[in-house]
Amino acid sequence: MIGVSSHIGRTRRDGPWLWIASFCATVAIIGYVGDEASATEQSMGVSSGTVSSVTLSSASTLRLSLEEAIGLFLRQNLDLLIAKYGIEFSKGQQITARLFPNPVTSLEMASSPVHGRTLQSSGQISPQIQQLFELAGKRGYRIESAEFGLQSAEAAFEDAVRQLSFAVKDAYNRTQLARRRLALAEENRERFSRILEVNSIRFKKGYIAEVDLLRIRLQLIDFQSQVIQAIQEAQSARSDLRQLLRVSPMSELELTTELDYRRVDPNIAKLRAVAIDARPDVRAKRFMLSQREADLRLAKAYRIPDVTVGAGYVVQGPHGPDNSNQMAFSLGVPLPLFNRNQGGVMQAEAAMQAAGADLGKTLNQIENQVDVAYSNLIESRRLVEAFLGGVLDDAKATFTIAERAYERGGVTLIDLLDAARTSRTIQQNYIEALFNYQRNVIQLENAVGQEITS
Repeated sequence: MIGVSSHIGRTRRDGPWLWIASFCATVAIIGYVGDEASATEQSMGVSSGTVSSVTLSSASTLRLSLEEAIGLFLRQNLDLLIAKYGIEFSKGQQITARLFPNPVTSLEMASSPVHGRTLQSSGQISPQIQQLFELAGKRGYRIESAEFGLQSAEAAFEDAVRQLSFAVKDAYNRTQLARRRLALAEENRERFSRILEVNSIRFKKGYIAEVDLLRIRLQLIDFQSQVIQAIQEAQSARSDLRQLLRVSPMSELELTTELDYRRVDPNIAKLRAVAIDARPDVRAKRFMLSQREADLRLAKAYRIPDVTVGAGYVVQGPHGPDNSNQMAFSLGVPLPLFNRNQGGVMQAEAAMQAAGADLGKTLNQIENQVDVAYSNLIESRRLVEAFLGGVLDDAKATFTIAERAYERGGVTLIDLLDAARTSRTIQQNYIEALFNYQRNVIQLENAVGQEITS
C-alpha cells in the first residue's frame, strides 16, 4: 500500500487564522466524503424499508394454462425474489471491489504553553493527507473475483428458476391427475347408483337375492370413498400450486391445460452434451471455481506489502524553530518478516480444490440424472402407447357390454362387478401412466436444463 501525507501551510504572520482555515478545510473534506456516500446509497437504491409484497386478487376463479401458471410463478414466487436479491448482493460486492482506498486527512496542532507563550505565538499546525496504494495487482484480482461471483449468482438464479419451474409443472399436473381421478370415480359412482336403484326394485319384486343387493351397495360405497379420496388429493395439489404461484387460498384455480399425451423422442447423446454445457448449476459451479482461482491469486498477491506515501507542510509560530515553514514527505513500507499471508494462501487453495471437487460431483450427478430420466421416459412412453393401442377402449367397452347383459339377465352380478373393477383399474392405470409419462418428460427437461421439443 502507498500512503500520502501532505501539510498545507501559511506564512508566520497568518497566526491563528491558519488554524481556523485548516480546520474549515478538514471539515469541508469530511462533509464532502459524507455527501458522496449518501449520493452513492441513493443511486444504488439502498433503503431500510421492507420489501412490499405483490397484492394478489382474491377473485373467485383464476383460469390458468400451464404457460400462464409458469408466467405467474416467475413474477410472484418468493423463492425467486430471494434468489434475485443474491444477484443484487453480488453487484454490491462488484462495486466495492472496484473502489480505491479513501485518502486520509488529518490536522495536528502543538503548542508550548510555558514562559508566557501562547498557541498564537508558539503553536504549530500541520494539515496532512495520506493515500493508500495497493501493489501486485490486488485491486484487479478483487475485481476479477467479484465479476465471477456475479456471474455465479446469475447462474444460480437461473438454476432456481429451473428447479422451481419443475415444481410448478409437477403441481399443475398433479392437480389435473386428481381431477381426472375424481371424474372417473364420480362416473363409476353414478353408474352404480343407477344400477342400485334398478336392483332395489328388482329385489323388492323378488328377482334378485339380498346378497346381490348388498354387493352392489358395497361397490357403490367403494366408489364413493374413491371420490372423497380424489377430492382430498385435488385440494392438496391445488394448495401446493397456490403456494408456488403465491395465490390467495380464497381464489379457485381453474386449470385449462389437459393431461394429454404428446410423444417425445429425444436424442440421448445430444441431451447429455446440452446438460453438461448449458445447465445453469454447472455454469454456476464453473464460475465459482474461477472465482476461487482469482481469490488464490489475490491471496498470493497479499504476500507483497503495500506502501504509504505522505506529504505535508508545517507552519509554526514566531517562537518556533528557525525554519518556521517546513515541507514533509514520508514513505511507509511494512516489513513482511512474520505475516506473509501464509494462512490466507492455504485457505484459498483449499477453497479452490473444494470448488473443483464440487464441480466434478455435479457433472457426475447430471450424467446419471439424464440417463435415469431418459430411461424412465422411454418405459413410461411404451406403457402409455400400450394403453392407447386399444386396451383402454376395450376396458370401457367390456364394462358397458357387461352392464347391458346384466340388465337382460345374460350375466351374473359377479361378472358385472368384475367388469366394473377391471374397467376402473385399467382407466385408473392409464391416468397414472399418463401422469408418470408427463412427469418423466419434465424430469428429463429439468435434468437437461431446457425444454424438450422432439
